[in-house]
Amino acid sequence: MRGYGLHGVLARGATLLGEGTVGGRLLDLGRYPGLIGGAGRVKGELYRLDDAELLPVLDREEGYNFARSIATVTLAGGRRLRAWVYRYRGPRERAVPIPHGDYRRVRWR
Repeated sequence: MRGYGLHGVLARGATLLGEGTVGGRLLDLGRYPGLIGGAGRVKGELYRLDDAELLPVLDREEGYNFARSIATVTLAGGRRLRAWVYRYRGPRERAVPIPHGDYRRVRWR
């Protein structure tokens, strides 16, 4: 997301399409959020990758605690698209649930 650590990686070869939501729950993991399965909606940003080489770079940056999968994203205007998302699969002992699903409301940078 704009204003957060990995945005610089996206900015090198991606175009922002807009804000949207995806099904699931969100965890506050401290320096970053983690999307997990469950009932609810999580807010984020949708990007189109303009450079195919960017996807493996993002995989490395996200790290071993995140797995890339396909999900349906609903844009603010109601349009639905299939997109890659990173789901958190790491430890949750220190994770704090974000019931409203909006990381910016918890940790704005």
